[in-house]
Amino acid sequence: MRLLIPPLILLSFGLSFVLTLIVKRVAPRFGFVDKPGHRKIHHTPKPLGGGIAIFLAVVLPVLAALVVVHAYTPAKSSDLQSVATYWDGMRFQTPLALKLVGAMLAIHVLGLVDDWRAMGPMSKLIAQLAIITTLVVWADIRALTFFDRYALGKLASIVLTVLWITAITNAFNFLDNMDGLSAGIAAVASTAFLIAALLIGQWFVAAMLAMLLGALLGFLCFNFSPASIFMGDSGSTLIGLLLGVLTIRTTYLLPGKSLGAGWYAVFVPVIVLAIPLYDLIVVSIIRIRNGKSPFVGDTNHLSHRLVRRGMSRRMAVLCIYLMTAATSSAAIVLPHVDTAFAAFVLFGQTFLILGVVAVLEQHPLPEA
Repeated sequence: MRLLIPPLILLSFGLSFVLTLIVKRVAPRFGFVDKPGHRKIHHTPKPLGGGIAIFLAVVLPVLAALVVVHAYTPAKSSDLQSVATYWDGMRFQTPLALKLVGAMLAIHVLGLVDDWRAMGPMSKLIAQLAIITTLVVWADIRALTFFDRYALGKLASIVLTVLWITAITNAFNFLDNMDGLSAGIAAVASTAFLIAALLIGQWFVAAMLAMLLGALLGFLCFNFSPASIFMGDSGSTLIGLLLGVLTIRTTYLLPGKSLGAGWYAVFVPVIVLAIPLYDLIVVSIIRIRNGKSPFVGDTNHLSHRLVRRGMSRRMAVLCIYLMTAATSSAAIVLPHVDTAFAAFVLFGQTFLILGVVAVLEQHPLPEA
């Protein structure tokens, strides 16, 4: 099964590259562009719609794979015999895959509407919560299911899952404030989650992550600084939704290991996404402290704060890539450590990285 991962990445990369190129040329004809504004860092209109390419580069291979799985059964003498072992498993995952595609479509369309004509922050949040709650309940995608045995039963697990996916969805939306930032961090995180899923044997999740990674890399060819196209909310919220769901679907415990012995493995997603979550929390605090809604955009993101302290925009983006890669490397190792002490060392490494970020942000602003 591991042999299918590189082809899936290449397939989604090729689709994303071609589709982004097409959208880049077509979007301006329909006036689907992001115009400069008071909090925008670009000075000329840029095409929107990169999210369309990312969406199609992930969804089209998924739908094609489902058609093949249900229309064809490999013979024992076939070259696909190595895949045949997983054929029944892929068929079993079909309902979940279709429900996930439906949620992706809904959040993508919501983002397109917001890109075309800005929605109010509360109406957008309510719509996101409705989509995510429907998916969590309908597909029974839940984290921390051990809460089922306590007083609140499934409700606690459902609420925590909805809050987690909504937080990640908006974290990547918040990160979409500088060329290549949101898509690049998502690519780093997807790589970490892909490695973790392969090491544990989570094949469905690994396949989805491979397609997401390919789609992101294809789009980044046009979105890395200086960007010639933006993904918009239709892409950033889609990325956040998919990563949020896939982190819930992954069982980070090694086969044969109990939750009591390897409880620390459940923190893998938090460590991989420590930087996006840090930015989400700090920006929300700054906005609330200034008497503003946490969902109203501004230039107080981590990337903006680093630029104000002397970094170039490209250097700030690369710095945040490296921060995410540093926390991700600890997260990949976390399920494989044998003692709580080793786990706490990795937790400490993550907090130290966040501490470095906080110290950098305290550096005095350069004199005008």
